[in-house]
Amino acid sequence: MELPSDYESRVYAGVLGKLIGVYLGRPFEGWTYEKIMQELGPIQYYVHEKFKRPLVVTDDDVAGTFTFIRALEDYALPPDLSAEQMGHCWLNYIIDKRTILWWGGNGNSTEHTAWLNLKKGIPAPLSGAIATNGKTIAEQIGAQIFIDSWALVAPGQPRLAAELAKNAASVSHDGEAVYAAMLWAAMESQAFICQEIEQLIDVGLSVIPAESQIAQLVGDIRRWRREDNDWQTTRQRIDDNYGYHKYPSNCHIIPNHALMIMAILYAPDDFQQAQCIVNTSGWDTDCNAGNVGCLSGIMLGLQGIDAGPDWRGPLADRMLISSADGGFSINNAVRITDYLVGLGHQIADLPRPEAKKSGAQYHFSLPGSVQGFRWLNEENAAAVEVKNEAHLGRQMLSLHYRHLAPGLHASVTTQTFTPPEIVEMRSYDLMATPLIYPGQRLQATLIAPPDNTSALNVRLCYRVYDDNNQLTPQYGDAQSIAPGESLTLALDLPDCQGQPIGEIGVTISTDARVARGRLLIDSMRWDGAPELTLRKPTGENNFWWRAWVNGVDLFSRHYPTSFRISKEYDEGLIIHGTRQWDNYRVQSDITLHSGEYGGLAFRVQGMRRYYAARILRDGKLQIVRVRDTSTKILAEAALSDVYERPVSFDISVNGQIISATVDGKTLHVEDAEHEALMDGGIGLLICAGALSTDAIHISASC
Repeated sequence: MELPSDYESRVYAGVLGKLIGVYLGRPFEGWTYEKIMQELGPIQYYVHEKFKRPLVVTDDDVAGTFTFIRALEDYALPPDLSAEQMGHCWLNYIIDKRTILWWGGNGNSTEHTAWLNLKKGIPAPLSGAIATNGKTIAEQIGAQIFIDSWALVAPGQPRLAAELAKNAASVSHDGEAVYAAMLWAAMESQAFICQEIEQLIDVGLSVIPAESQIAQLVGDIRRWRREDNDWQTTRQRIDDNYGYHKYPSNCHIIPNHALMIMAILYAPDDFQQAQCIVNTSGWDTDCNAGNVGCLSGIMLGLQGIDAGPDWRGPLADRMLISSADGGFSINNAVRITDYLVGLGHQIADLPRPEAKKSGAQYHFSLPGSVQGFRWLNEENAAAVEVKNEAHLGRQMLSLHYRHLAPGLHASVTTQTFTPPEIVEMRSYDLMATPLIYPGQRLQATLIAPPDNTSALNVRLCYRVYDDNNQLTPQYGDAQSIAPGESLTLALDLPDCQGQPIGEIGVTISTDARVARGRLLIDSMRWDGAPELTLRKPTGENNFWWRAWVNGVDLFSRHYPTSFRISKEYDEGLIIHGTRQWDNYRVQSDITLHSGEYGGLAFRVQGMRRYYAARILRDGKLQIVRVRDTSTKILAEAALSDVYERPVSFDISVNGQIISATVDGKTLHVEDAEHEALMDGGIGLLICAGALSTDAIHISASC
């Protein structure tokens, strides 16, 4: 199947539109139109500063949209991907009461209710069915807020997008909520090849029952749009006929979907106006604005987003995705676009696109992209303007400086771990692990244009959390780059005493009296296995603790040992590392205090996908592969007296080969099956008990 020629740029615009809408509407989520008009007025631009909140925060709309799409990678491409498999995806990436969902209680929050059903063994789609949960719970808004990504991987295939959205939505919802999700996904899919809003709505209606209430309200709003020619008049009609007073529970699909249809009908060609209408109208503003923003982004492209105010500058491509895969949490719109475009090619039975700039994590190849890089406003810092521009036929990150002089410097960095302002986020927990680690090699390819006024001193920089929870700058060696030259900086990252690396970037300075010009960053990347020892640092800091995905009941910072975890009833993990980790060695002396089993996990890809060397209550040592509901014992041996004493674990993984020496017993395994796991971080595993260790060492595999 052929994909649209501008597929990638429209995916990027759709992702940006989603983020802009969510972060614009987040601060006043749940407000009425009247309260918004009284306290904020028409919503023309970001208002987060009025609430003293960061712009980019954890939010279920973003996390769910870009997590649940991973079912395509983990299970199957259409038509083989089922609702039941999507339910397994929930169980792997969601951590109880911590990630992705609104944890509003059983029978209150639709998603929380469905999650509990899944945990009890009720498979999707029964987990979200009206027959299971009742009509009120099943028809809340959550069905449509997570579905944009299904359209982004199915361009010009509205029926496929609708079917994917149906299966995804039915994990937690049913009835009118699922119809709304299907309609919107079909519209977004068709928007890749058609930008006429009436045609898009017709396509959306074609995939849902004509007698559904969603179809009825769409017909009403189209008629009111023609009759009123004033969105505020139409909004009042929606409130009168489809308002919250008509529908039970917290956040029903019908009123909110009506506002989305109204906004896109009144502003099909104006990204800012569509956002103004849908946000000013109130109710579930971040959800509604995110869906409208994604559709507008696909329809209008990057030029449509850029036609109004500077939406992209404050956003800087940034996003946070809280899930059990901590290496996916600190993310950006370019990385997500690359991921979705790759899936779109696979679904179209086409080869995945070649990785840009040899697979660099930061390649800046999409127009206007900055991938989270921002000027660091610190002491003695010269101002720098960060933008994206073309040079020699390639898009690059451009650092414009005008008043650089001796005694001044300028740094441009991007986040690689949880930002300090996490303490100001009052929404959802952020489960994240760092993207980059000691032992890995950081590299940046730089270009100094020939019209620069003088040479620059350039060096790689990285910022590490200190004992006071502050980011402290560290630097590589400086090199000089003259006008017209290019060079590649490289730095082998040293040990950080257990502290996470929070940012990476480039620092510039000059020996000239004054320097004006640009520095172009063509790409930045890191490679190699980590080399580090994880332990509790000195001081009262806690970002080392935040660097673990917490999937247990208790992960204490206050025991003498660095790591002490406990789980009350079932299995739990704390997880560290990323899916970039593949072949490595992990060592630790672990004390199992109580429980059914516990041990050391490796190649961890979530709560229900990992290998582990575990010791059981009866003294048995097992090497297991856990993949959703299946636990396969790959090898086992007998140990003795395994409780309340340190047991040494030494595990190496290299390709299909697993070597584990535990308490002097060595097991070798080759896992050549299709279900083998080839990458992922490490973890501590416990079932219905407690374990502890003081240090974990990670290095390249032998």
